Amino acid sequence: MAQTRDVVELILQDHRKMEDLFHQMRSVEADRAAALREFSDLLIAHALAEEAKVYPALKRYKKIDDDEVEHGEEEHEEGNKALLELLEVDEVGSQEWDEKLEELVQAVTHHADEEERTILNGARENVAMERREELGQAFMEERERQLKAGCGAVDNVRDIVRS
Repeated sequence: MAQTRDVVELILQDHRKMEDLFHQMRSVEADRAAALREFSDLLIAHALAEEAKVYPALKRYKKIDDDEVEHGEEEHEEGNKALLELLEVDEVGSQEWDEKLEELVQAVTHHADEEERTILNGARENVAMERREELGQAFMEERERQLKAGCGAVDNVRDIVRS
């Protein structure tokens, strides 16, 4: 992937990576447990970085709907709950695992689609590239900090869902 600092493009890259990981988690030929671990880290780091660094900044722009930003945060909570339910399934590839995976796919895909159509399109149209690059740098730094802290571990996801 091309290296960019544009926060819109960075978020879109994460969304595409999540889609790739969904394909791996659905594939009986892939290491589904490893794909889930990678997905868990990415989803949690991505959402925490958006909520800490991107969403608050975007709320300051008149042409970006605050309700959409707040709705995005609510959808992060739904995704986190669906992720936790999948992480707590004992047997990878069991019927329960597949069902929980599809609930997670649905929650995250719905959120990513809405976020891309509303928040990210609004940011692309209304936020100067220089500011989007500043936000991209802050997003990446927070995302990396979360990844290094093992943010996708089941105990951490439990704590996030409880709070």
